[in-house]
Amino acid sequence: MDTPTNNRTTRLSRDPMHHLMQEMRIRNFSPKTIKAYLYYNKEALRFANKFANEINKQDIRDYLDFLISFNKSASTLNVAINALKFYYQGILHRKFFDFEMGIKRPKEPKKLPVVLSKEEVAKMIESTDNIKHKLIIQILYCSGLRISELVDLKINDIDFQRKLVIVKSGKGKKDRITIISKIVLDNISKYLAEYQPLVYLFESYEAGNKINVRSAQKIVTDSAIRAEITKEVSAHSLRHTFATHLLEDNVNLRYIQSLLGHARLETTQIYTKVAVNKFNEINDLL
Repeated sequence: MDTPTNNRTTRLSRDPMHHLMQEMRIRNFSPKTIKAYLYYNKEALRFANKFANEINKQDIRDYLDFLISFNKSASTLNVAINALKFYYQGILHRKFFDFEMGIKRPKEPKKLPVVLSKEEVAKMIESTDNIKHKLIIQILYCSGLRISELVDLKINDIDFQRKLVIVKSGKGKKDRITIISKIVLDNISKYLAEYQPLVYLFESYEAGNKINVRSAQKIVTDSAIRAEITKEVSAHSLRHTFATHLLEDNVNLRYIQSLLGHARLETTQIYTKVAVNKFNEINDLL
């Protein structure tokens, strides 16, 4: 008869992802993280052609080298490392999986965020006739939401009296409050009267279902094209622009951090590198 340990090893060998998925659900990981972690762990086993209890450090290094050979970005490689480390070190307690002893994380390129001028944002809004599409751009800019937070936004999350937007279960499953302008609130009222969504502020063609992220992204990029903006504009560019314009208006960095929902102030400090008000104090050399 198999011992309990042998039963456990056999079960993990036959169904290596069951335990991983269970642990992530218990720890309340986001669906996006669960999907990514399952993917990279499954792919690593397929690449090595081994069971999970047979994997060693060299197998992990070979798989990461395989990803690098396909020019995967540093952020992709870091997600893969997090996924493998969580499973082998955090769940299976394999001591070989010590990233401080051989497997180094790739450095992500430090690119400055794409920031629009107020005139460029205005052009994007003016180039958009559809009130729903116009409102998507306005809220992304005036409230600094992530695109995922925008599509999850419900009608009841908007406080018209206090001029606030309540972001529920944002990144890291944290709630926060951010601002919204009176003009945008007035436009929301007009939009609600015309479209009459049931639950989500921006719904798809099926009542009660939210618009998908890809559709919302395309609304933003299409408006930038119509406005003849040559910068590489995405929905996240409007979030970057929100933060930068607040900083240029001398809003305290800690307050901006709170509005954006950043866990670390260092993340918010990137906007000090693109805010132009500090450069305006420097006299022209010619």
